[in-house]
Amino acid sequence: MGRTGAGGAPTRERIVTAAVALHEEVGPAATTISAVAARAGVQRLTVYRHFPDAASLLAACWARWRGGHPLPDPGEWASETDPASRLEAALVGMYRYFAANERMLSRLLADEEAVDGLADLVARYHGDLREQAGALAAGWGVGTAAQRRVRAAVGHALRLSTWASLAAEGLTPAEAARLMTDLVRGQAATPG
Repeated sequence: MGRTGAGGAPTRERIVTAAVALHEEVGPAATTISAVAARAGVQRLTVYRHFPDAASLLAACWARWRGGHPLPDPGEWASETDPASRLEAALVGMYRYFAANERMLSRLLADEEAVDGLADLVARYHGDLREQAGALAAGWGVGTAAQRRVRAAVGHALRLSTWASLAAEGLTPAEAARLMTDLVRGQAATPG
């Protein structure tokens, strides 16, 4: 208990902290056990004592990072009855989240298919965004064809890459959210 040696919880925490930092700096695909060990101030064998394989270390890193960086709470916008106002409020929250977490998210998503097990871990993130998109696309009072376009536009608006593109153009989260809300509003107003 409280040991800082190979079997102690503080060592495990240092290893996870080091791996999370490296994932954010260079991405999971470029993070090596040697680099994690060096960053944590331990030997490679110590890393393997705590995490017998790369997948277990990756899972611990993702759990730590995701626990400290949850997606915005849908409860903050779910009670809004006007679908455009609800969408705009949700997008402002998401775009602020993206702005605060872009570095890690972009590294994780870029390496999603390159690192064994990462796609499975990130699947929950994608599922949460799909669920939010479905909720935000509801209630626009449009026909089937327009609803399909509304859903596609909302899904597009909730992507990190969409926010990154708009931020690169100099838009604030509020400006980007307004632009994407106007896009969805236009699709809802387009007949057919």
